[in-house]
Amino acid sequence: MICGFLFSILILYDIIIIVKKKGGNMLEPKEKNMGEIDSKCCNKIYIIGGIAALVVLVGSLLDVFIGMSLGGDLTGLPSTAAGRFAQFKDNWLLGLYNLDLLNLITTLIMVPAFFALFWAHRKANGAFSGLAMTIFIIGVSAFVTCNTALPMYELSLKYAAADAGQQTVLLGAGESMLARGAHGSLGVFWGFSLILFSEMIMSLVMFTGKLFSKTNAIFGFAGSSLMLLYVILVTFVPAAKTAAMAVSAPGGILLIVWIIMFTLRLFRLSREK
Repeated sequence: MICGFLFSILILYDIIIIVKKKGGNMLEPKEKNMGEIDSKCCNKIYIIGGIAALVVLVGSLLDVFIGMSLGGDLTGLPSTAAGRFAQFKDNWLLGLYNLDLLNLITTLIMVPAFFALFWAHRKANGAFSGLAMTIFIIGVSAFVTCNTALPMYELSLKYAAADAGQQTVLLGAGESMLARGAHGSLGVFWGFSLILFSEMIMSLVMFTGKLFSKTNAIFGFAGSSLMLLYVILVTFVPAAKTAAMAVSAPGGILLIVWIIMFTLRLFRLSREK
């Protein structure tokens, strides 16, 4: 939650700084300077957003590669705290990955990219782009709050060094963490679903606007919809986890294409005056 609020504060701070610059420029006698400063601010936002999107793209491709190498079988994930601790002992990186640490990192890095999309549409459709941005920040905050990758890893280290009595207590704490932070848990559902819902709204904003292609918007809406269906299935229909993977594969590919397309467009916008 703290990380999510920090990102919210940083975004609000950026908005305030930009608004102040624009407001200060109103006192300047030369309108040309106003336009130049505003253009520079926009360009920086688009560049930062584009760079962040590139990093997210690399992380997403890495996620796909790791998922494919592991077989993409959610039913094979340890269902108990003892199983998770054993996995951490055998391969701590795999344990962190299976508790969505990579998704957490890419989600946090996605914040500047999503803000750039909001900024691009602030004049044409400020209401819905602002709504999408707000829901996205809430979703990120919820996802950060419920993610238990690092806390579970810390517990696994304590478990390995504890005696039998302490291990029982640590197993109970681990089960509690898994109940709210494991892939497919209700806690993770709210964060994921809000983020995906915000991406659907932003895709609709992109579709009705003129800055991004309609094809780009369709990829984003379709990919987010499929991934939302995947999250619903793995959370509320545990028996359908295998079938859910068949939904997530095309959804993930569509979202990767969506990111590639809007990233290229953000860099083009950064060069426009």
